[in-house]
Amino acid sequence: MEREIRRKEADWSFINSQPPKLRTALIFYIEVGDEYKAAKLAGLSLDEFEELRIRAKIPKVILVG
Repeated sequence: MEREIRRKEADWSFINSQPPKLRTALIFYIEVGDEYKAAKLAGLSLDEFEELRIRAKIPKVILVG
């Protein structure tokens, strides 16, 4: 469910325009939802990755219940 929401809301043109390392990290985040590992893959701090995630319009999905 979370993955589908992230996939649907993401700005794929922005994601696909990124250098391979950043693109891979963004896609990893969409598929897995682990921002810590995605930031490490991208070679960015967590704050820097969060800024990139927001620019890519990938929501942070938290399901309750």
